[in-house]
Amino acid sequence: MAAPLIAPSILSADFARLAEEVRAIDAAGADWIHVDVMDGHFVPNITIGPGVVKALRPHSAKPFDVHLMIAPIDPYLEAFAAAGADIITVHPEAGPHIHRTVQAIHALGKKAGIALNPATPAKLLDYLIDEIDLVLVMSVNPGFGGQSFITSQLRKIDALRKMIDKTGRPIHLEVDGGIDVLTARQCTDAGADALVAGTASFKGGPSCYAANIAALKGAD
Repeated sequence: MAAPLIAPSILSADFARLAEEVRAIDAAGADWIHVDVMDGHFVPNITIGPGVVKALRPHSAKPFDVHLMIAPIDPYLEAFAAAGADIITVHPEAGPHIHRTVQAIHALGKKAGIALNPATPAKLLDYLIDEIDLVLVMSVNPGFGGQSFITSQLRKIDALRKMIDKTGRPIHLEVDGGIDVLTARQCTDAGADALVAGTASFKGGPSCYAANIAALKGAD
């Protein structure tokens, strides 16, 4: 398998110098910029809103991979699309009609992703897989960075890879949570092609970012 796409999560960046951090991680070889949006309601943490996404947008031409951990979800799709999100990923538990949410994301001209929490089965996508552009497997419970990888999710990644391959469609299979050089290899071996890495990307400061990303890419 080709080297995975690396999407550093700015949740692990220095928030006091966020624009500089986005520029630095972009220059270091990030493929996507992963933006974790949390509301303190759907998940037990509060991060950023569309205003920050809009402010960061001029600082990188890389795709903004925006993961919305908020509920209700639908009222905020337009704001994040307008702010510069390229991929908008949502949780099926965050709204009553996930198919309608996916349609709304596409109507805004954006790619649609579905995030599956650790206890959410792959089978949930049986009637959605032909409509989406990305599946995000949460290998930790969403809400905080720096958690340990939940190994049971490797079986889910494998099942999703088989499901995606059957469609013949170019659907990305992304994994988020506890990604380091070891777990990156395990995820790519199971079929992932994109990895969200916060701590592993930003550790050591800007002088280390390129080496961090190269190590993750070499983990396939």
